Amino acid sequence: MRLFFLFFVLLISAVQPAFAAATKTLLIVGDSLSAGYGLPQQQSWPVLLQQRLVDKKSPWRIQNASISGETSGGALARLPALLQQHQPAVVLIEIGGNDGLRGFPVPRLRQNLEQLIKLSQNAGATPVLMQIRIPPNYGPRYTEQFVGVYADIAQKHQIKLWPFFMDKIAVQPELMQADGIHPNAKAQGIIRDLMLPYIEEM
Repeated sequence: MRLFFLFFVLLISAVQPAFAAATKTLLIVGDSLSAGYGLPQQQSWPVLLQQRLVDKKSPWRIQNASISGETSGGALARLPALLQQHQPAVVLIEIGGNDGLRGFPVPRLRQNLEQLIKLSQNAGATPVLMQIRIPPNYGPRYTEQFVGVYADIAQKHQIKLWPFFMDKIAVQPELMQADGIHPNAKAQGIIRDLMLPYIEEM
């Protein structure tokens, strides 16, 4: 009987850390910048970030649902199924760049982003919005309206607005692919290191 009791105590002790370290899912809903466009998937910053989180024994698990060429409308159509499938604790909304590159109306972008936020909240997830920027050659008026919509939405819904990770990458040609739009393999580790503190802060 005493041996059985000792075995039971040891079993409970071994199981407790597993419950304490229950995983939490961060769902990334993004475009080619998060999808690792032009690179093997294992070189993309979300995969590198997941590896770093595992090394740090973090409870966070990255679920990358980013698709190259994705627009805010496309993300909105996909999000309900993603929320149901992955049941994330946090949804990182890194979307809108393709809307801007295609010259889509800013009010449409605003509406889609707000719907992405509401769907996430209704599913019990915390939405996080990433600031997105577009090249200045679209004209100062459109560019200003486009960039400003992210801060406006974040303030309206009282959610976090993370800085655009490309701000420090795009100005360094050696970190960009030949198209001048997408970060290269060398940049992926830098983006991982930029994103890590924001994940840990949560």
